[in-house]
Amino acid sequence: MSVFTKVSLEEAAQWVKQHYSIGRVVNLRGILSGIENTNFFLDTDHGAFVLTLFEKLTASELPFYLDLMAHLSSHGVPVPAPIKKLDDRFLGELNGKPAAIVSRIPGSPTAKPTGKHAHLVGEQLAHMHLAGQSFEGHLENLRGKTWWASASEEIYSFLSESDSELLRSELAYQHEFGTQLIPRGPIHGDLFRDNVLFHESRVGGFIDFYFACVDAWVYDVAITANDWCIKEDGSMDNVNLRALLDGYASIRQFTPAEVEVWPTMLRAGALRFWVSRLYDLHLPRPGELTHAHDPEPFKRILQRHRAHPQTFGS
Repeated sequence: MSVFTKVSLEEAAQWVKQHYSIGRVVNLRGILSGIENTNFFLDTDHGAFVLTLFEKLTASELPFYLDLMAHLSSHGVPVPAPIKKLDDRFLGELNGKPAAIVSRIPGSPTAKPTGKHAHLVGEQLAHMHLAGQSFEGHLENLRGKTWWASASEEIYSFLSESDSELLRSELAYQHEFGTQLIPRGPIHGDLFRDNVLFHESRVGGFIDFYFACVDAWVYDVAITANDWCIKEDGSMDNVNLRALLDGYASIRQFTPAEVEVWPTMLRAGALRFWVSRLYDLHLPRPGELTHAHDPEPFKRILQRHRAHPQTFGS
């Protein structure tokens, strides 16, 4: 993470007092995870919250994410619930940045997921997709094919010849591939292990919805599998993968079209995070406590998916 914008305890206390009815601020701590926003644990004498200052997303883009979280929370999906300000809006401004407060979800992430963890995540992801069907907001994927292509043009100069060729080849493959006939709806888009909290042997909640968008549901499952079901050498952990897919299918069955495109979706998910990590590594923003994730694991995952296409039955 990254605390890109500093906020003092006194500044937070004054801002909350002026705009919210959630009690008096008693503590503020920077959260050292994530690379897109400035996040703080914010405690008041009424409860525990998370304060986020948005570093890239604009005030016009943010209602989709906050409204989606509110919608999912109201439908029983364990996600952070945005807190309305006194003016009945979710979004405000603090120290020159769009800012919001959400409820704090109980639990902690797991670094070494088991098949049981993966099954629970699959179940809850399917619940989230189904609950999102009635959400009326719409936002296309801001980190989709158009972004992959434009970001890649900025990073080719930093890459080896072999990496450049791999990137160009995969971009060309994905460009020719259409997902129009695959079931779509709101997706999380970043459901890595650090964005799932477990509490008392259950999923306490999904967090960090600021890559959410409307896209193919099976793409969301593939992104999840590329983190929850991958061994250190980039190969699939078939025990966790089977558990993830079975958990999801126990709530919502995959369609034949989704089964067919699964190998391509795994490649797309790996490409998306390889490109974003390369971009953050080579074109970082100035910030305090910044940390760019290593892009190499996702290059290895992509290479593995290209060399050994993964089907639902394998």
